[in-house]
Amino acid sequence: MNYNFYTQKQTGTPQNQPIPGRETQMIQGRSGGWMFKAGLWRSVRRCLLIGTAQSTYYADKRELTGDFVKVLKKAIAQEPDRVAQEILYASDGRAINNSAPILALVLLSMGETPEAKRAFMEIFPQVVRTGSHFYEWLSYTKAMRGMGKVIREAGQQWLSREDVKGLAYQLLKYQQRQGFAHRDALRLFHVKPPTEDHNLLFQWVVKGWDELPSEIPSEVMAQIWWFEWLKRHPEETERAIAQGRLTHEMAAPVGKMDRGAWQLLFDQMPIGAMLRNLASLTQIGVLEADNTRNLERVASVLNNPERLRKGRIHPIDVLKALKTYKSKGRLGRSQKTWKPVSRIIGILERAVELSFETVEPTGKVFLHAVDVSGSMSYSTVNSIGLTCCEIATTMALVTAKAETHYTIRGFATEFRNLKISASDSFSSALKKASDQNFGGTDAAVAYEWATKHKFKADVICFWTDNESWSGYGHPSQALAAYRKKVNPEVKAIYVTLAPSAITLVDPHDPLSWDFAGFDPGTPKVIQMLAAGDL
Repeated sequence: MNYNFYTQKQTGTPQNQPIPGRETQMIQGRSGGWMFKAGLWRSVRRCLLIGTAQSTYYADKRELTGDFVKVLKKAIAQEPDRVAQEILYASDGRAINNSAPILALVLLSMGETPEAKRAFMEIFPQVVRTGSHFYEWLSYTKAMRGMGKVIREAGQQWLSREDVKGLAYQLLKYQQRQGFAHRDALRLFHVKPPTEDHNLLFQWVVKGWDELPSEIPSEVMAQIWWFEWLKRHPEETERAIAQGRLTHEMAAPVGKMDRGAWQLLFDQMPIGAMLRNLASLTQIGVLEADNTRNLERVASVLNNPERLRKGRIHPIDVLKALKTYKSKGRLGRSQKTWKPVSRIIGILERAVELSFETVEPTGKVFLHAVDVSGSMSYSTVNSIGLTCCEIATTMALVTAKAETHYTIRGFATEFRNLKISASDSFSSALKKASDQNFGGTDAAVAYEWATKHKFKADVICFWTDNESWSGYGHPSQALAAYRKKVNPEVKAIYVTLAPSAITLVDPHDPLSWDFAGFDPGTPKVIQMLAAGDL
């Protein structure tokens, strides 16, 4: 026993203290560690991309959402047009779902300036795209602000849009959500039908059809006619699906959903519905190991990058589908059980990779540091138990698979060998990372390991919630030491997976970047930065 721990000169500052002389640029995180301030606009993007509707290890969802609202209100007061663009950016398939952009849209409508109201009206139809979005927006609006002029105008325009056939599809597919039905919305917004087709549609919404018209009234009403026909002839579900092109949401509540009906739905099923219904399709026998025709269709849809992009399929949706499908029904609230088809698991593995954007290998050397501390074990999507650590591992592996030279390790209070390589499937990588998902958080250990082993990386990527607190030396100090001893030109990239106001990026460092959330484009941007294209 000796006192070298006390008498030896320390070169860093404990992470539970601010760096001397940098106090005004730093803030204490919820873990007790001191990090740099993320800034207003970085916080806005994080909240929109990641969302705050799920609790994290360090804060519950009410606290997180309260902070989100404060940040958005401040940003709206400063630059409402910039907030509008951030909402559009997140809503266009980059956010984990559309709920945070919709909440932000409501806050934008509450802005006190005419510019805020105008920005709200301009982006409204691009954010509120479906009937489900519409009623989520209406629910938040009614609870937070009430129905003023700008809200009435937005609602009226959405319900009297020129594309009346598309409107009919939405009103049939989402007949009620969030405690609202279409009848409520028409009455609330006092919508006057601009065309005869709108009039027919609104009459059906308000009064229904006591008697089925002998003929389809118009092309706009064709799906609705078949839906009403199916209500009266549930034993003819297959005919209604085939001739009326009814979706699962339309047919299931009123029809007889046997294997034949599911097969017909599958044959015309769009990508989002297919991803959500793989378990049901397997359970009922539409997807079986020897049904090569149906399996080839799954592959042609889910392994098509363009269809993934156009369908706004977020990588996390695919990862959720993979984890759910492999569970055989043991995860989530579903009462179904099924025997997974190995080919579908392979298709989903490939779909995860394809749902992210990457470019050709840069030839640069990457060191991926995945946060495997205890806080990352917290569930981000509680219904299926998808954790921050699993999401971080997935994003790191996607980036690694796009390159030739890389190392993936995990950091907690030490820098662990996760034994993950590009040859791993996402499923095997998640298991390896989850098995090591414990301990305190010290992001500096990644730099210390790289310095000790003289690992000359061109890019060091961190995948983390940013709550680094346990080390005797800040990550920015360890990075400076690494640059001095190993590679002065190394680039540091931090991908933040929690909606916090802190960052590990030193604002004085031109070679460090901070990205937010589970953006599908992040791996591509990282590669472009590595290659010097940005």
